[in-house]
This record gives sequence, structure tokens and C-alpha cells, in this order.
Amino acid sequence: MNDTTFDYIIIGAGTAGCLLANRLSADASKRVLLIEAGRRDDYHWIHIPVGYLYCIGNPRTDWLFKTEPEAGLNGRSLIYPRGKTLGGCSSINGMIYMRGQARDYARWVDVTGEPQWSWDNSLPYFQLHEDHYKGADTLHGARGTAPALMQDGDTPYRALLRHHNAGGEWRVDKQRLRWEVLEAFAKAAVQAGIPATEDFNRGDNEGVGFFEVNQKNGWRWNTAKAFLRPTCYARPNFELWTGAQASELVLENHPGTAKPLRCTGVKVWNGHEMVTAHARSEVILSAGAVASPQLLQLSGIGPSALLQSKGIALRLDLPGVGANLQDHLQIRTVFRVKNTPTLNTMASSLWGKARIGLEYVFKRSGPMSMAPSQLGAFTRSDPQQPYPNIQYHVQPLSLDAFGSPLHTFNAMTASVCNLNPTSRGTVNIRTPDFRDAPAIAPNYLSTDTDRKVAADSLRVTRRIMAQGAMQPFAPEEYKPGVQYQSDEELAKLAGDIASTIFHPVGTTKMGRADDPLAVVDPRLKVRGVAGLRVVDAGVMPFVTSGNTNSPTLMIAEKAAQWIAEDAQS
Repeated sequence: MNDTTFDYIIIGAGTAGCLLANRLSADASKRVLLIEAGRRDDYHWIHIPVGYLYCIGNPRTDWLFKTEPEAGLNGRSLIYPRGKTLGGCSSINGMIYMRGQARDYARWVDVTGEPQWSWDNSLPYFQLHEDHYKGADTLHGARGTAPALMQDGDTPYRALLRHHNAGGEWRVDKQRLRWEVLEAFAKAAVQAGIPATEDFNRGDNEGVGFFEVNQKNGWRWNTAKAFLRPTCYARPNFELWTGAQASELVLENHPGTAKPLRCTGVKVWNGHEMVTAHARSEVILSAGAVASPQLLQLSGIGPSALLQSKGIALRLDLPGVGANLQDHLQIRTVFRVKNTPTLNTMASSLWGKARIGLEYVFKRSGPMSMAPSQLGAFTRSDPQQPYPNIQYHVQPLSLDAFGSPLHTFNAMTASVCNLNPTSRGTVNIRTPDFRDAPAIAPNYLSTDTDRKVAADSLRVTRRIMAQGAMQPFAPEEYKPGVQYQSDEELAKLAGDIASTIFHPVGTTKMGRADDPLAVVDPRLKVRGVAGLRVVDAGVMPFVTSGNTNSPTLMIAEKAAQWIAEDAQS
């Protein structure tokens, strides 16, 4: 930490931060600092796919956040995992590769006025870093095949990346296991009117099929592997600080200008002392939908009443900082099954555990290569819905709650979530101390629409399980229980058994200048502050219809181009 002046400072070495570091440090004339509060990703359970069980809830890799007690969850508080290590949430998440639906990006265009966020204009940025196991085609990219963005050297960004042979870093693989009971659920879903699909990433993800995952040869493929090493580590203009938590942005007054503040650096606690890192060009906040608004608020940027109540000197009143929190709430329905093994009984004995371990050691397959959910489905909660509005994550196992032991009987879990919740929550600081966790209040199931979708989605699950393909396994509803039938009963039961699927977005949303809750403009620059952007899932004005990790990478890819082009101009 001798020379603490850089061109770009990136706060957060998670999904977005790792890609940004790779792209921005490709310009050898720019010094790039990447700051991560967690440790390096050298914990072995990060890399074994089933290791998410040992990373979530582990202070080595997780911030250990919890939500406030939620009225919609009948007073329950949920764990709220966020990655605290190189790779961020890509080191502890479900590894599912999912872009969402084209209509999601059309909504982004509507609220930002920026056509660059459309599906057609975003697709090339997915393809640029994608390495799909089937190879490149009109929808997918692959290592060794130059995507469209790399074939045009007219812009400084494209010419720079082409020179450094960038692209194809993000591996997308097929899963290395199959389960009889999941195959049966897929057939039952087709019998219930849901079409089969082999690709959830074509812009309309309606259908049932097995998820594609971010793995390589049976190992988790996180963004630290993909974008930092060995590429960034070999660049003399790149520097990485781990175990370094940003505590406050450094802001200078520029009265009488279009942006009254300029961000010139960040104060960082390295465990021993407070160090100030200085930025000549930009500070990029990529700490995620929880930590990014927290740092803005700690720095005096946010809702004035909140900051004043916490003793924070107000630098800029931005009411949207920490507002508009959206998340996918999954309702975990459990069904007992017969005549087929599930992980519950396979892993119930020492011999069973040994067989599972040996299969992974010698083949890199089997249950230890499992993503948390293997089979997925997208459909409508009722026939009147104009598009698929619910998503299934189906698993050959069951437990009472995440972190609890597996049940002793054979069972499967069909988790279903509302893709487009209308409930909105908040992330707000509790104290002026950067070490204190913020108050996270998702406000789940707080609207009539969300409660209705929850009830209807449980009925869809029952309809699938009643199809002929499932009957050889005699499915018996264990949770919530067939005695619950009315909308009111099912919505209340959803509150009893639902949990987050870890997709928080929206707390620093982008929007037009006349949107009072917009924190960043359509190119992700913080309103009223020069030299500062937010580049993470928090900028999404609406949550995408599916898992959010890959859309966050696409956002970072676009932002990297804009940052590089702004520097050139």
C-alpha cells in the first residue's frame, strides 16, 4: 500500500468487480486498484460445487446478514447470504447460468430511456465473456470464437480487448448428474402443459429442463478464476487489496458545477490502520445491493432524514439510496416419495457418504458436483398471466430450513418463486460505524398481488405432482400440507415456509433524471457526484426473471466499455 494513487478504484471483488478489474486493467496506461473486504478464495469448499453448504453461514465466506423480522413471513427473520471473499456471491451461489427474459430488459429501457439496455443490445455483452460448452452460435459465445463485439475495432474499448485476447472467460457447462425423480418431475411438468426446453437463455425462458451451470470439469467456476487469475495478477498496473473494508468515500465540494460533489477516493480499513486510496479518474462501487447503498449512506449520500437520524453529515440528498429493494422469495414445498433414492437416504450413512465422495474424487460427478438446484421450470401462476411469472428450483432432497439436517425419509423439494414481485423493501444503515451490518427489510409478501401469486404457485406445484409421470413415486405433500386450500391459508403458509433465493437488487437503481428514486443515470454514474459509478445488481430498476448473477456480469461488461470510452474522450 505504498503508492495509493490509482486511475480506477473498484470497491468489491465480487461478480461485477472482478470483470471490471480485468477489462479496465487491460489498458496498461491505467493503474487499477481492486478492494475486497474478504479473504482470497483459497477455501477448498468454495471450489467444490456442493461446498455452498459450508460457505453460506460461514464467516470465512459470508457476511452473515439477516433480515429484519418480516410481517409477510409471519414475524420470521431470514439469513441473507452475501459473499465475503474473492468472487463475492459467485463463490457461494447456486452457479445457475440465467439471463432472464427479453421483456425484463424492455422494462429497463422504458424506465431509463436508454436503448442500450434492450435485450438485443445486451445479448452481445453476455456473449463476449461466455464460454458455452456447446460452442458459439447466434445466442451463445465460446472461447476461441470471436463474438460480434470483438470483430469491430472502431471503439477504444473493443480494440483494447481484442489486442489482449479477451472474451470467453465465463464457463457455462452442463450438469454432471441426473436423478430419476427429477426426470419424472420434468415429464409431469410437460403433462401439466409446460413445454420442455434445452435452453433457458434465448430471451423467453418458458419451459422445463435442467439448468446450465457455471462450472468447469466439475469444479465451481467463480469470477476470481475467470477474470482475475492469471490475467490480472500478471499485469503490473493492477493491484489487489484483500481483507480491506471500505469505510467512507472521499468527497470534494465543487459548488456551482453540474455535479456539486466529486469522489476522489475511498478510506479503507485494512485491519490495522485506515488508509486512503486516491482515484484520478473514477471510483466504481461494486459491493453489491446491500453494501453499496450502505457505503453511500455512510459517506453522506442518501435519504436526508435517515442520515441525519444516524448522525451522518448530509453531503447529497438521494432518497433512492437503499430503497427499491427487490428479491425472489422461494416457497419450499416438500413431497415424500417412494420407490426411488434421494439424497436424503443416499447421504444418511457413512458408506453412502463415502460412495458420494469417491465418485467426485474419481469422476468429478455425482452429488458433490451438484448445484443447489438441478432442474428448473418457468411457467405462469395462472392462465391469465401474459408471460412466465414463476420459476421452479427442483431438488432431490429435503430439509426443514437451510442449514438443517436432511430429512430421514426420501423426499424432494419443489421451490417456486414469483419472478416479478411488487413488494419493495429497504437497506438502511443502523449506525455510523462501517463495521455494523445494515438493516435489511425486504418487505416480502406485502402486496395483495404477491400473496395471490404465492397461493396460485402452490396450486401449480400440486397440479404438476398430480400428473401421471409422478405416480410411480407416490408423492405425498409434506409441506405445506393438503389441508391448506384457500388463498388466505396458502399465502399465510407461504410466509411460514418461504425463504430468500438470494437475488437482492434495486437499491441503487438507474433511471431518468426526473425519477426521484433513481440513484444512477442510465450509464450508471451517481447523480450529483462526479467520478463515481455503481456497477452491481443494485442498479437494476426491476429484478430479472431468473437468477441474477449473469445479468450482473453483463452490466459490468457494458460499464467497463463506457468507463474506458469516457476516459478516451
